[in-house]
Parts: sequence; structure tokens; C-alpha cells
Amino acid sequence: MLDTSSEKHQSFWIDTTPHTNYPAMPGNTSVDVAVLGGGITGLTAAVLLKRLGKTVAVIEARRIAEGVTGHTTAKLTSQHQLVYDTLIEAHGEEKARLYAEANEAAIDRIEAFVNEKNIDCDFRRLPAYVYTESADMVPQLQAEVEAARRVGLPASFVEEAPLPFPVEGAVRFEEQTQFHVRKYLLPLAEEIPGEGSHLFENTRALDVKEGAQCRVQTDRGRVIAKDVIVATHIPFIFKGEFWGKSYPQREYGIAARIEQTVASEGISINAESPTRSVRTASRDGETVLIVVGEAHKTGEDPDTEQRYRNLEEWARERFGVTEFENRWSAQDYYSFDGLPYVGRIGMGSEHVYVATAFAAWGMTNGTAAAMLLSDLITGKENEWASLYDSTRTSPLATKNLYKEGAKQAMHFVKDRFEGVTEDMSDVVPGQGRIVGRPGDQTAVYRDPQGEVHTVSARCTHLGCIVSWNPAETSWDCPCHGSRFSVDGEVLQGPAVHDLEKKL
Repeated sequence: MLDTSSEKHQSFWIDTTPHTNYPAMPGNTSVDVAVLGGGITGLTAAVLLKRLGKTVAVIEARRIAEGVTGHTTAKLTSQHQLVYDTLIEAHGEEKARLYAEANEAAIDRIEAFVNEKNIDCDFRRLPAYVYTESADMVPQLQAEVEAARRVGLPASFVEEAPLPFPVEGAVRFEEQTQFHVRKYLLPLAEEIPGEGSHLFENTRALDVKEGAQCRVQTDRGRVIAKDVIVATHIPFIFKGEFWGKSYPQREYGIAARIEQTVASEGISINAESPTRSVRTASRDGETVLIVVGEAHKTGEDPDTEQRYRNLEEWARERFGVTEFENRWSAQDYYSFDGLPYVGRIGMGSEHVYVATAFAAWGMTNGTAAAMLLSDLITGKENEWASLYDSTRTSPLATKNLYKEGAKQAMHFVKDRFEGVTEDMSDVVPGQGRIVGRPGDQTAVYRDPQGEVHTVSARCTHLGCIVSWNPAETSWDCPCHGSRFSVDGEVLQGPAVHDLEKKL
């Protein structure tokens, strides 16, 4: 029987580090560069730009490194499952090589910060593995090894992986890394405030107007800046419409104490679906197993609690775990052509920049994005610009593009008329449901004490009907991934306004 009685609904990284307490923006301010978003991309870009002589202001809606960055697996690797064979086929060998170089450079950039600032963040070089338990998958792994070698990566095919169960084969990359992301970022962020630069928390950016001097409107005042970086996971402003050029997926993570095992000698991820991404960490000198996986489209799973149970059962069977300590979930965006969007936010834009769609590999892609954006803002050439070009046109004939477009249209229309009841008394404690008449739906949650929380069911981004997420106790938008608390507070964009409260 699985013991989850002491399990915290909080990521391992947040649970093992102190909370930050930077001030909210006290009023209007002016800097060279406004950085919207306090995750790994925004904080890294701010530090790089400040070192290059720019004054910066980081604007974070909640607390830094507690959003998507605080819910990562914290792997630093250029091995992104089976990506290079696909990249070569879709984009050519040169762009695949640039992708490999950018992600390897990101690892080196982080290591340089760690060494320079003597940051104690459990930074450790390890081999990384993509493994399979199916003999049918072995040819794909071998093709990936060949592709990775062609673009200069340290890849090899091996028949064993540092896991307590047999595999049919694995792609091994040498000199990859794992670290504690918040132990890394919190000391790095301390470099930002001062000398005309600022780090503001609990300050939500609401709008950006581009001009000779850009204006960022927040709920605490206005920021005037020559340049703006939108590093809010998915851009909330409408220019570029990146929520239409990518799609959101949620994944789930668990952490459990285990005895020292072979799993600590590498970082691993399987080639099949559902994903099982495995690494170890340390808490109070003891080894912790971390498993992440169970990806699905945001807002489209009525039983998200089962996702945690699947991971826990897998960890118990494969690693002998009987006690779990943390559980959490994360969300990321995926472009339709397999590459992130980094650069100017749209055609004709000269001073507003974006970084998004890291496809669950944001530790390296986010750091590479920050390096690229700092170069673009300071006028330095960077060959990654063509790779990540955020103004590129998505391929119109891809299967995923049609599929996601059809899903969004279905949710926008169909969800207004199906699965609706007018009886609020049907909602039992601990449950959330959509009630009301078509066109006038209410999102109703009855908490364990019996108190009812009611808000509008229409997402404030583009008006799709939200759905109940029981594992996270939230209302999630199945169209573009916005998420809200039971009281309607924005948890995750692109929405920036809370759900309307209803009586």
C-alpha cells in the first residue's frame, strides 16, 4: 500500500529553499530594460544585461523562481529525448547543430556562474540516458545516436543504464548535468537590485505599449523602458499570438526518499509514452528520487489525481519506494515545429522581445534564450537568432497544428453547451463543477468544510470555458492553458485578469 499521508503538495525545489521577499513595485519607474517574468530566463537575462551596463527591472507577478522554473525536473542537458534525428529531418543539419550548441553553451554558462559566485546548488556533471524497454524502439535510439554525433554531441549507444531494472538499450550523452534550480537562481538574483536596477515581486504586468520608449502597465504602476523582455512563460500580450502557435501540456512530479541506488549515477528519461523522467537529489544528506511524467493537454483530463497515482505506483514497483514526500505539477508550451520562439515579438517590433515554447526543456533553452536576448538588445550578433527566430511562420500543414486548432475551436463552442447542470447542490465537498445554463455558466467549488466558491466559468483571456482540475484544485482553460484558483485568481497566463466572482 502506498503511503502518501505525509506528502506535501509542493515542489521539492520550493520545499527545500527559503521564500524570497523582494518588494512590490512602489510606483512608476524607469530603466533601460524591463524584464517581465522572474524565472530562469528573466533572471539570467537581467543579470547578463546588468553586467553589460544596462539598468533593469524584473517584474514578477508572484515570487521569483516559484512558477514554472520552480516546478522543473532541474536537468541541464542537451539531450532532449529523441530530438536530433527529428530536427535534422525537419530543419536541416545546420539548425540541429545550432540547437545542440545553444543548449551545451547554456550548461557552460550556468557552470560559469556557479564557479564564479561559488554557488552551492548541487551542480553535478553526470551522463544522461534516453532508454527503452522495447526492442522495437532500439533502431530509433540508434538513429538518434547517429544524428547527435553528426551535430557534434557526445552520444553513444549502450545496452545498460544506471537504473534498477533492465533496458533494451539507451542513448548516452557524456558530461550532462543536474542541479538544484532555486539554490542556483536565488543567489544569482541577488545581483540584480541596486545601481539603478530593481527586482519587484507581487507585481503583475498587464500590458505593453511599444514605442521610442516602451510602456509596461502593471497593477502597481508603469515602467518606462527602451526595451522589454516578455519572459512570462507564454506571452500575455496579443502581438505575436504565441498561444496560437503553441500548445500547453501539464506534467506531474513526485519526490521520495530512497536508499543510495544506481539511479544516482546518471539522469534518465524513457523514449516511450507516458514519460518517466528520473533523477536523484539530496535532502538533509539523504538521497531523494524524483520522477516526472504523465503529460497531457491542459484542461483535458477529468482525473488528474490518477496521474500522481501512476507515478507513485511506478516508483514503488521499480525503486521500492513506500513513502512519498512531495508532489507537484508543471506546465510548458510546445511549438508546432519543435523549436522555441526567442527574439522580437513580431514583425516590425524593434524593442519588445519574447522567449517561449521550451517544450519542457527550459533549463537549457531558457538560459540560451537569455544569452541570445542580451546579445540582441546590446547589438551583438548571435548565430542562434535564425534558429529561434520568433517571427518565423509555423508550418501550416503540420498534423499537430490542425489537431490543436480543431481542439481549441471545439472547446470554444462545444463547452458552452455540454456537461452543464443548473443544480449547485449536486457539487459535493472537495469537488468542482460547471453549473448553470448554456451561455451563463458558473464554476462552482465546494471546499471540504462545505463553503461554496463561485466564479465565472469564462476564461478572461479569450473566453473559453474552464474545466476542473481535481489534483491541483484549480480551474484550467483547455484552449490556451490559463489557470485560476477556486476564487478566480490568476495562477498561470496568458490570462492576466481574475475570473469574475459570482454570487
